[in-house]
Amino acid sequence: MLELAGIIILGIIAQWFAWKFKIPAILPLILIGLLVGPIAAEFLSNDGTKWIEPIWNGKNGLFPGDGLYYFVSLAISIVLFEGGLTLKRSEIKTVGPVITKLITLGSAITFFGAGIVAHYIFNLSLDLSFLFSGLIIVTGPTVITPILRNIPLKKDVSTVLKWEGILIDPIGALVAVLVFEFISVGGGSGFTKVALMEFGKILLFGTTFGFTFAHALAFSTNKKLIPHYLLNVVSLSAVLLVFVLSEIFAHESGLLAVVVMGMVLGNGKLENLKELLYFKESLSILLISMLFILLSANINIEDLMLLYTWKTASLFAIVVFVIRPLAVFASTRNSKLKVNEKLFISWVGPRGIVAAGIASLFGSKLMKQGVEGAEYITPLVFMIVLGTVLFNATTARLFAKMVGVFLKSSNAILIIGASSPARLIAKYLKENGKRVILIDANSDYVDKAVKSELEAFRIDIYNEDLSDNIELNDVGYLLAMTSSESVNQYVLDNFSTSFGEHGSYRLSTSDEIISSKEPLNTVFTHKDDYMNLSEAYRNNPKINEVPIASGEDYKTMISKTFNRVKSVPLFIKKDDKLFLLPEFEKLEGSKDNCTLIYLGENV
Repeated sequence: MLELAGIIILGIIAQWFAWKFKIPAILPLILIGLLVGPIAAEFLSNDGTKWIEPIWNGKNGLFPGDGLYYFVSLAISIVLFEGGLTLKRSEIKTVGPVITKLITLGSAITFFGAGIVAHYIFNLSLDLSFLFSGLIIVTGPTVITPILRNIPLKKDVSTVLKWEGILIDPIGALVAVLVFEFISVGGGSGFTKVALMEFGKILLFGTTFGFTFAHALAFSTNKKLIPHYLLNVVSLSAVLLVFVLSEIFAHESGLLAVVVMGMVLGNGKLENLKELLYFKESLSILLISMLFILLSANINIEDLMLLYTWKTASLFAIVVFVIRPLAVFASTRNSKLKVNEKLFISWVGPRGIVAAGIASLFGSKLMKQGVEGAEYITPLVFMIVLGTVLFNATTARLFAKMVGVFLKSSNAILIIGASSPARLIAKYLKENGKRVILIDANSDYVDKAVKSELEAFRIDIYNEDLSDNIELNDVGYLLAMTSSESVNQYVLDNFSTSFGEHGSYRLSTSDEIISSKEPLNTVFTHKDDYMNLSEAYRNNPKINEVPIASGEDYKTMISKTFNRVKSVPLFIKKDDKLFLLPEFEKLEGSKDNCTLIYLGENV
């Protein structure tokens, strides 16, 4: 009981530690597991026992017999199901040719390159070498996001790294599963007719069960056959049922089935998909926390000593400094990315949780089958995972500055609220060379913004942490322009530190207009609230420009002219630079020879 409680407590402490210091959670989890496992047994225990023993050895241990294997299998199935839920067909089409090539051509280069290198350096069989290379294809958002969260980068670079991690996670897992299944059915004897038939059964039952149960769950949910309070636990039960049934009909097909099930549900019309994702994410965090402490603790010091050789350093160096850059440069050929951006993407390629988890599962299975060289799989993959996470976490920021992709100034504009006036203003800003991101909880507003070729996301700011979105790293202006005065103030109170480097502004409130107060953080003038903005848009949904010759003309225009017409002054353009009104007011020097940009009736 103490060991089990300790694993959960240590796992959550590791997750908090990772959040606090903005590092991938896999790093403290594996280190804790090694500390309470092989390190404790070798150096800290008087009798040579581990502080946490995953497998029952007659004296202590958590899981008797194959219990650990079953727990790992079920936990990995849930994690892979969540990964499948995030894989969208539309994203593959829209993220661009670079990301598509990275998850196809880049994965193929990593697969064949790392497999051949492992074969010749460690004298592993080709089967095991390609299992190793299949496992290290995946990066994963859980390791990429913490590393990039505090590195302001160009949108193209952060987008490539983010979506590569999201899309390649289930794809890489699927490749590893298929390679392992082929090894298992072939028994290490090669490409026999029996192996091919068994492999075909795995593909058939895995895809069939995943596809069928995904549609059954979606139908039951959308038709309200499952009460809302049971939805999450029924979904969890369905995932476990699919995994077990598929395993019964075709051994080793369960992981394939749950990945397919997740992909089908993620691309279908499931009404409660977002809620299901939240639940699976929370469950995955708990399972991952337990999983990696258990798996790391289960490694013996003899396994670690297998890596204490020049061969390990050679393999790591070739994977990181040769194969990864080769995959990136081949995938980004003829793209708009510059050489320094390609270099940075090549530098950042930490392997993730799925790689380490599946490696432990497959390694233990193959060792039980007596496959020669299987003892290398788990420690080799753990070495790549730990090494790349440590390497990238400590050097990514410095390397970004060295190659010139580190943004010294964050000038993107984040607008909370995607109403018609906000979309028109965002379009004008985009046409004038600004990067603008719109956020709204209203899906109709967001869809209209996307159709207008604006960057927009459907996000509920009360329920989601915007700081986790690495694509917002270059945001320096925060504008709250919703119809709700409380939401606008909430935005400034909670997100100004993260996104308001150059200023955080909101629309005026009705009370401020009535009382003639002049708050310092209004985005336009202190006389313009959401109602005035909407009225100006209704009267003339067009943004106009008017030249201003002198500072006196500027004051007259702002203080008098806009009191007589239904228009809202928006920005000032001077010396080919665009300024927000409060930003322009603070500028020292002449207000002569500028241009006023406004919305509404002609002045």
